[in-house]
Amino acid sequence: MKVLRTDGGGEYNSNEFKAYCTEKGIMHEMTAPYTPQHNGLVERRNMTLLNMARCMLKSKGLPKCYWGEAVNTAAYVLNMCPTKRLKDNTLEELWM
Repeated sequence: MKVLRTDGGGEYNSNEFKAYCTEKGIMHEMTAPYTPQHNGLVERRNMTLLNMARCMLKSKGLPKCYWGEAVNTAAYVLNMCPTKRLKDNTLEELWM
């Protein structure tokens, strides 16, 4: 990973997180507060993730207590799908 773009959440402002990024050579960019449109790709990916989880639960008639598992499963599926933006690689392949 070369660049990590996040919102201004406090979890990304700790000295430990900054040191980790520096150690791994990751450039940390922060978007302006209250401007999700500046992070459109991530916002769209999150919407896809939530829609997938919702569909999984609804199609099998599962209760909301399985929400976390559905989101994790949706993230796994998305990470295993190749995309043109990544030159037909998966996120899993690039992360390794």
